[in-house]
Amino acid sequence: MDRFEAGSTLFWEGDPAANVFEVVAGVFRIVRVLNDGRRVITGFIYAGELLGASLRDRYLYSAEAVTQVTVRRFGRNRFQEEISRQPELREQLFSRLSDELAAAQDQMVLLSRKNAEERVCNFLLSTARRVTQTCPAMPIVELPMTRLDIADYLGLTIETVSRTMTKLTNRGVIVAAGRHSVVIVKPVTLASLAGESYADPYAAPTERCLGAA
Repeated sequence: MDRFEAGSTLFWEGDPAANVFEVVAGVFRIVRVLNDGRRVITGFIYAGELLGASLRDRYLYSAEAVTQVTVRRFGRNRFQEEISRQPELREQLFSRLSDELAAAQDQMVLLSRKNAEERVCNFLLSTARRVTQTCPAMPIVELPMTRLDIADYLGLTIETVSRTMTKLTNRGVIVAAGRHSVVIVKPVTLASLAGESYADPYAAPTERCLGAA
């Protein structure tokens, strides 16, 4: 097991892709730098997920620790041998790559079609679905990343993110539950503000899980 402190970099965009990593604990942000030097966050990786599994010769992004993290390292050659030997690993890798593709498509829709409030609500809702292991009526959503991280992920300014979060709090949709977490008090309202349809089969399990507003 390898451990890294918050703010440290696991690997840089363009580094030789010598290893695949499984996140055991903690959260990473996936970062790409544009030609003009601007930072773009394309996603967050949580415990149980893989990093660097695209099987390219070089990493396509940088992986930075949001929190203190623990990872399990697999050499690229060993990882490929295990995939060839174990069909279930091939299925897991295919599932992971499919998830990455779906997440990339969702991000394109988020940035091109949704307004600021919809983007923030969508982020809160999708994070709740991703990290909530049980089905409480009002889930606590951990947000260890900074408001700037969220802004860079959503293509917004930090002021807009903060203003939208305050608006949701004032409306009673969410309440703060510590420095880095919120409680979704009205999940159905949050889904509506995110521009989601309850008829959507992706949204339906969340409605059953999170309860009514």
